[in-house]
Amino acid sequence: MKNAIKTNKLTSILFVIYLIVLFWILLFKFGVQFSYMERRSVNLIPFNELFIANGKLDLSEIILNIVIFVPLGIYAGVLFRRWTWKNQFLFFFLTSLMFEALQFIMRIGAFDITDIITNTSGGIIGLLIYEVIERLFNNRVRAKNFINIVATIGTVVMVSLLILLKLKMLPIRYQ
Repeated sequence: MKNAIKTNKLTSILFVIYLIVLFWILLFKFGVQFSYMERRSVNLIPFNELFIANGKLDLSEIILNIVIFVPLGIYAGVLFRRWTWKNQFLFFFLTSLMFEALQFIMRIGAFDITDIITNTSGGIIGLLIYEVIERLFNNRVRAKNFINIVATIGTVVMVSLLILLKLKMLPIRYQ
């Protein structure tokens, strides 16, 4: 029982760190002012702009939008176990909708239905990953422990990379 409480606390702490990083990435754009931030726009046609860059199909934004929300689905599987699939789907959708609306209101990005679709898809994929992990371990506690180990390593690596990026200590630039 005591071990289960520690496991749940660690999962909750990792989830809060994930949310903080998600806010920092999506709303504060690493603290960088991009040129498009002053223009407000709304795109209500899914996949309207096929992300063409230099005459080529660029799927990187779609993939990144999915990947960044996969942990949300995994954490939802662990922390909100009693929620129905419908409630979890609604949680992913509303979380994505909130980020898109805040980007628009704060003039730091466009409101894009494609982002809502891809972010929600990322949450669903994360939830499916959690369910696969739970079935592989055939034990909910072991699955949680495994997820916490992977999430702890991932969190440390991700936060370290973001700090190094912010301090301009990496060979890549986000400006």
